[in-house]
Amino acid sequence: MDEREELLRLRAELKEHSHRYYDLDDPIIEDSEYDALMQQLIRLEERHPELYDPESPTKRVGGTPAKGFAQVEHPVPLESLNDVFSKEELLAFGERVERERVQRTYTVEPKIDGLSMSLRYVNGVFTRGATRGDGRVGEDVTENLRTIRSIPLTLPSAPPLLIVRGEVFMPKQVFEELNLKRELDGEKLLANPRNAAAGAMRQLDPAVTASRQLDILIFNVQLADGMEFQTHSQSLDWLRSQGFPVIDYRLCSSMEECCSRIEEIDEEREQYAFGIDGAVVKLDSLADRQRLGSTTKAPRWAVAYKYPPEVRESVVREIQVQVGRTGVLTPKAVVEPVRLAGTTVTNATLHNQDFITEKDIRIGDTVSIRKAGEIIPEVLHVVLEKRPPWAKPYFLPDTCPVCGAPVHRDPDGAALRCTGAECPAQLLRNLTHFASKDAMDIDGLGPNLVKALVEEGLVHSAADLYALDAEQITRLERMGPKSAENLIRAIDASRQRGMARLVYAMGIRQVGVSASRTLASRYGSVEALEHASGEELQQIEDIGPVTAAYITDWFAQEQSLHLIRRLQEAGVSMQSRETILDRRFAGMTFVLTGTLSSMGRDAAKTAIEERGGKTASSVSKKTTLVVAGENAGSKLDKALELGIRIIDEREFLSMIQ
Repeated sequence: MDEREELLRLRAELKEHSHRYYDLDDPIIEDSEYDALMQQLIRLEERHPELYDPESPTKRVGGTPAKGFAQVEHPVPLESLNDVFSKEELLAFGERVERERVQRTYTVEPKIDGLSMSLRYVNGVFTRGATRGDGRVGEDVTENLRTIRSIPLTLPSAPPLLIVRGEVFMPKQVFEELNLKRELDGEKLLANPRNAAAGAMRQLDPAVTASRQLDILIFNVQLADGMEFQTHSQSLDWLRSQGFPVIDYRLCSSMEECCSRIEEIDEEREQYAFGIDGAVVKLDSLADRQRLGSTTKAPRWAVAYKYPPEVRESVVREIQVQVGRTGVLTPKAVVEPVRLAGTTVTNATLHNQDFITEKDIRIGDTVSIRKAGEIIPEVLHVVLEKRPPWAKPYFLPDTCPVCGAPVHRDPDGAALRCTGAECPAQLLRNLTHFASKDAMDIDGLGPNLVKALVEEGLVHSAADLYALDAEQITRLERMGPKSAENLIRAIDASRQRGMARLVYAMGIRQVGVSASRTLASRYGSVEALEHASGEELQQIEDIGPVTAAYITDWFAQEQSLHLIRRLQEAGVSMQSRETILDRRFAGMTFVLTGTLSSMGRDAAKTAIEERGGKTASSVSKKTTLVVAGENAGSKLDKALELGIRIIDEREFLSMIQ
């Protein structure tokens, strides 16, 4: 491939990566890999000016407005910055700037790994906020930004029109707590705080954004009608006086001093509440900035110093296996301590057995380690020439290291999962699921209270819930006598929920609400289901061979039988309360869209399942009917495209009556 072909290939590849990063919030390569590709493209374009393209990734900031948000044109473009990756490149930037006889004062700021936003104030009142988008046109996310409490909605003294720029981020602690909750709820974990913040800002419901506890730091005055500032630092100080949360900065009088501050930020990065991916160096004089101007993409008076992804070698002393709250076995390498990205690393994730096998990681190996996304240390590769002769291939155990139950591999992934119904490692997750609305529906018993009960040693199994008394609960933080009595009543009421809810509450793999009801109506009692064979289960509609195997394997475990016996002794009903009224919807799949005025969506779903049908969340060729309520969405377009029959609420009510 000649250089011209390589240039065109790189443009296409970088456009795709930019689209995934800015528009989909789903990058598939590290920032450092993207930066390396961008630098390669810049060099090729310098050698081939005849291939100039104004749409090249080197000429654009990246990002297009998302559907669902109005477009906003930025009066002052939200430019990106040119990147430098070494002290030599930074000094070269300083020489270029200082040749223009500027005032040699710079600000150095940490570069937040978040989402750039503009905030508009009219007569001191916050009126609109927008994403950067492509730098000239962004997305109107005003209502979502209003949920960020650190953003002042009014200012004590402001010009008629003020536009400032800041970076929205999810604090690292909030990110960790959010992923803990998602793990307890059985949801996919978020990759990093930046992606989590991006997903929160793209929510069409501001209430969801508010729940993500985002924050912002302001780092620039874009426009201040009628006001004049001499320096950037002066404008930041004024913003702070108006109540804005402002980025920390330090004034430096030389490039050498800037380099020292950049090194300090690197060492301090773990102390910041937000993730950083570098430091920003800016000329402080605003008059000099205006004289230097900008290229088509970035200002000539500032650069972003990107910290190189640090890679260090260490020795794997041990491989430990942890069991997560969803039962997944996760191996980690215990390595000799090594300094990496400002912290001392003693462990590195190994992800799963496939990862270990692919890289052939063994105890005793010397390995290269880096911090993925500047957060989680991971093994890059093995230094084979340093492998000791006694090192043997490593395999995860076939039984749970916590409870001893058999371990099964997920049929649709690389995860190995403990099958123990009473595994202590899964206790928080299992109890939260057991008490959830579709399971035993124990009102008031959410993740935080479950965690408190476990930490106090009051509950070691779902069966222990039924032995709690009000006095024990009142000893917990924020639980008074009234709250304790309410919880005891809710637990007591759950004894009579019936077989279908209990089977779902057990958390058997691939057995959801619908399958649990089907099993309850078919077998009538937990005892009868316990003795069902795999062949017999497969004869039931919607119970395939994989689900049948999960059911029989679960009932074959001693932990499962022990849990059932204890629940029985606690007075939990094992009998079915489910009755199929008729089979009129047998073999039919419904998709519900929009708002049903006469009933909630859960009630409609129940009505369908009670008549032998099932529901799906998306329209496909397998869909029988789409029930369209008020404000129905894009599912109608899909149904029309596939020729699926669409009915309104009135016709649906007629069908179920």
